[in-house]
Amino acid sequence: MSRKSIALLTLIFVAPVIVYFLWPSDEARIRTLFREGARAIENRNVEDVMSKVSFSYTDEHGLSYLYLRKLMEKAFKEVEDIHVNYDITKLDIMDGKATAGVDVRVAATRGAERGYMLGDAERPLHITFTLDKERTKWLITRTEGLPRWF
Repeated sequence: MSRKSIALLTLIFVAPVIVYFLWPSDEARIRTLFREGARAIENRNVEDVMSKVSFSYTDEHGLSYLYLRKLMEKAFKEVEDIHVNYDITKLDIMDGKATAGVDVRVAATRGAERGYMLGDAERPLHITFTLDKERTKWLITRTEGLPRWF
């Protein structure tokens, strides 16, 4: 057997093992989604925020993807200096679906006033996110716990 054949066979058997160990887990992808989403909110980037949300999004108040997008655009025009603090308290993943319990505090400046938009210094707002895996990407499909005004 030639050296090229041995190298090719080794590559064929070793490559899947390397991919398996280097490919991020579903939990890591979901945690990255929340980290990137928080950063996008702080940067007031509607496109990046909405890239984490499924087109089939719904919530307990009847919001859809498009309505949520309009609310975000409006909120980002009204506030500045947004700071998002979150803690994922629970994460359950099963068969392409996930549920994440997240404690959230969002502080921002509106005009000359600075204050909490979600949660407060004593108690964070607890939000439950439902996510679906669409191909290799996790997207938020539902939220529970957001205030009605939001």
